[in-house]
Amino acid sequence: MSQVDLHIHSTASDGQLRPEELVSKAAGLGLAFIAITDHDSVDGVAPAMEAAKKFPRLKVIPGIEISTDLPEGEVHILGYFIDYTSDELRSALKHFRNSREQRAQGMVARLRAMGILIDWPRVQELAGGGSIGRPHIAQAMLEKGYIKSIQDAFHGYLEHGGPAYVEREKLTPAEAVALLVRAKGLPVLAHPTTISDPEAMVKELRAFGLAGLEAYCKDCTAEETHLLVSLALRYRLITTGGSDYHGPDNSREIELGSVEVPISAAERLIALARERKLKMADII
Repeated sequence: MSQVDLHIHSTASDGQLRPEELVSKAAGLGLAFIAITDHDSVDGVAPAMEAAKKFPRLKVIPGIEISTDLPEGEVHILGYFIDYTSDELRSALKHFRNSREQRAQGMVARLRAMGILIDWPRVQELAGGGSIGRPHIAQAMLEKGYIKSIQDAFHGYLEHGGPAYVEREKLTPAEAVALLVRAKGLPVLAHPTTISDPEAMVKELRAFGLAGLEAYCKDCTAEETHLLVSLALRYRLITTGGSDYHGPDNSREIELGSVEVPISAAERLIALARERKLKMADII
């Protein structure tokens, strides 16, 4: 079990546990550093940081994961030590969440046309007031018995290019990195192994302020992690990592803290935030 997990989702987006529950779980597992990185939302950050006051050995780093778009699919950008009170950031995120809701409604309509009848109010209920994502639609499909697992919903219907998939308005990766820099954060390229040419992406995004690579992830082999660490060193970037945890009832999940992330990764992230005198660095 690692002491570090810098990629976690709460009910503020498509996670199953409230921020407070994630903090309690992380503390119980003996983690020292976590980051709440909800999709296009910072609503889980403040509750998590407040809950962490009960657990002095656990530090919560404010974060986010922004979905961006390329012709061949999505690229996700993590942001750490962001000023989650930034008016510009919050305005942009509100716009993205509205786009997410419109997309989700479109996917429900496409599923209905295919004879898969799920109720939009139930999808909203599953989202619990947070940012609506495909896992909420998948859960509604599972409840109605249309699929046997959450993974079936993605592979058969909701994956990029799938019959029920609907595009939404997104930033480019470079625009997301620039937005996070303006929000006084450290942008990190998430799960680089899903990108066809990670090095080309790193070269492009470094010019806009990319600070790191997620080298330790649930789908990375030991060889891939080694290559990503080498890539980060070559371009003078930090490395981060985490489980991409969404909750206990998701068949795609691994346990919180189960990706082996060196504690030095969290320490270097914190050191860089302090070196750049980021506002949120004062919380650690």
